[in-house]
Amino acid sequence: MRQIVLDTETTGLEPSKGHRIIEIGCVELENRKLTGRHYHQYIQPEREIEAQAMEVHGITNEYLKGKPTFVQVMDEFMAFVDGAELIIHNAPFDVGFINNELAKYGAKKYQDITYYCSVIDTLVMARQKHPGQKNNLDALCKRYGVDNSQRDLHGALLDSEILADVYLLMTGGQRALSLSSASSEDDSGNRQVTGVRRLAEVPNLPIIAASPAELEQHEQKLAAIDKASQGQCLWLKS
Repeated sequence: MRQIVLDTETTGLEPSKGHRIIEIGCVELENRKLTGRHYHQYIQPEREIEAQAMEVHGITNEYLKGKPTFVQVMDEFMAFVDGAELIIHNAPFDVGFINNELAKYGAKKYQDITYYCSVIDTLVMARQKHPGQKNNLDALCKRYGVDNSQRDLHGALLDSEILADVYLLMTGGQRALSLSSASSEDDSGNRQVTGVRRLAEVPNLPIIAASPAELEQHEQKLAAIDKASQGQCLWLKS
């Protein structure tokens, strides 16, 4: 399974008000393993960056002078993400901006990004796992013990790399934890994992699918449980 963890930085908050993408950062996962492949590009938005946005990501109008426009990098970007599952924190924001760019420059060539890629929103996932808590990227880093000490400002590639680690931990992946990771308790007695680091080499794990006979036996078992519980089998309700 090929996944792309993606983030963007923009000139402002609303593509409907003419705001544009100024940075795209992507890192690739295959079978829940970082491949080392990434896509990173600064983009000339052909408009000024709002002061509030500049305070968030630190990218200036002067820095973007001479950088390519979206239309100049569009084909390369689309080729990198084509067919992948996109993992994005607050996906409607980034997907909305990407679709706005595609509509502006690629309307005759490309459809919406969701035509080529499926999308996982890690913000929605985090809110389901941790209701009533802060679920921005910094809060998730603290919760899962991911090092974000270099994140003084937002940056598309750095945020994608951090989100990849958070996603793997949030979905039960242990590949980012070393056996020597220390743990401690906070003031509430909750266990906190610290010292998270990436493992350089992790072998590909085999994926074994159930056979048709096993699937049939599974369905028969669920039907028996549902009958015995008078229609209360939770697995059939999910």
